[in-house]
Amino acid sequence: MRKKKRSPKTAEDSSALKSTRLDIRAVAKHANVSIATVSRVTNHVPTVAPHLAEKVWQVVKELNYSPNAQARALVSGRSKVFGVLISEITNPFFPELIQGFEEVAVELGYELLIGSTNYNLDHMKRCVQRMLDRKVDGVAVMTFGIEAPLLDHLAAHDIPLVFIDVAPKTGRVCSIQVDYDSGIRQAVQHLVMLGHRDIAFITGPLQLGSAQARRGAFLSAAKGIGIKRHSSYLCEGDHTLEGGINQAQKLFHLKRPPTAIMCSNDMTAMGVLHAAAHCGLRIPSNLSVVGFDDIDIARYCVPPLSTVRMSRRKLARAAFMALKSLADGTPKDDIVVSTIQTELVVRESTASPSVLQQAG
Repeated sequence: MRKKKRSPKTAEDSSALKSTRLDIRAVAKHANVSIATVSRVTNHVPTVAPHLAEKVWQVVKELNYSPNAQARALVSGRSKVFGVLISEITNPFFPELIQGFEEVAVELGYELLIGSTNYNLDHMKRCVQRMLDRKVDGVAVMTFGIEAPLLDHLAAHDIPLVFIDVAPKTGRVCSIQVDYDSGIRQAVQHLVMLGHRDIAFITGPLQLGSAQARRGAFLSAAKGIGIKRHSSYLCEGDHTLEGGINQAQKLFHLKRPPTAIMCSNDMTAMGVLHAAAHCGLRIPSNLSVVGFDDIDIARYCVPPLSTVRMSRRKLARAAFMALKSLADGTPKDDIVVSTIQTELVVRESTASPSVLQQAG
């Protein structure tokens, strides 16, 4: 009795192949084509005969095969990996920003390589070199204060770069603009309508472009409303909880302490809340506090923090899409990036100043 020849695409064979480690060789063998054919098909090279391409895709689907990303990069010349440089992974703003990047990356079939610089030059160098070694298709620089020579190093390799606020003039680069003025103006107006006139502002490190922009937005809003500026009410923080504590303590010891404190980010504002509690000040009856960013934990502070919201998801998507456009070869002058808007979110950390403070 002649043994019946079995098709290589039976469920039994597919199951057997799935139970072993699948690679491009297994797919080629199962589809009865060359490895090069499988490679061209999975990389969408349009030189494969339609009937062969259909055969390969059928096997890929049956075996649930996922092409190796590095192998695909060798054929396509694209790694499908974007680098994301952030300042400090311990700041809740950045994990929330990375989550926004991850959502878009998964949607569009990209991977992310995250580098947290911690404002350390040696660590920055290692982050940049790791991205060059992985041959990333582009880098989103979501941090400030990164050394210019490192950016030149990336640009020298013709790697597309996207920045927040300010970008270098040369190379394949573009910037994502944030409308700091709108949200901060709303916050200042909110405090003034509550009756505050002695309003302090704790900035971020002033070597950072974003900190300068937020400070400038506050000064512009205060001037527009007619609030007298006190130099002692402008303090330079470092965007950390500890920095907020230190600067708040200095403000509390002024001869005429402020009735409200605005902060360049939410972590600083949380430090102010902590310092106020330590000094026996009640929020908001003795002091109003406003943050910036609206990180997720801001609503769970005691009391919940009034803050200026800047959407991390919108920021991440705008940066990712701009980076993808640059990597795809779109001239930077043809890339239209919408401005990231900001808006005040009023919670329970702001109220009218107490009668005692007004009298003081």
